[in-house]
Amino acid sequence: MLIGELAERTGASERLLRYYERAGLLRPERLPNGYRTYDESAYDAVLRIRALLAAGLPTRVIRQVLPCTDAEAAVRPCPGVLDAMRAQLHTLDEQSAEIDAARDVLRQTIATAETAHVAQVSATGGA
Repeated sequence: MLIGELAERTGASERLLRYYERAGLLRPERLPNGYRTYDESAYDAVLRIRALLAAGLPTRVIRQVLPCTDAEAAVRPCPGVLDAMRAQLHTLDEQSAEIDAARDVLRQTIATAETAHVAQVSATGGA
């Protein structure tokens, strides 16, 4: 199938499919006229790629994990894959902690500003 059909069937844009190819996640054949052509397995591969992206994996990790997935995006044990996924989970945990800390600072900043605003309004007689 051509790139347009794969894009339509998967809901991924043609541009995104080209990016997956540049990232080494898809390997289409080339017709003599230069057009990309994909076999039926590319459909399942795109769905797996999207599921793995949704799980927070970057494309460099997906490139390693993808050969170890089945049609449902379940990961089979492959050398190095669990370590790569654990490392990504650790990164996500760190990012989550940073977001939580930023959220706390923002809440405190809002509370302080609201308290100052109420005090100012009270001091000026509600004006």
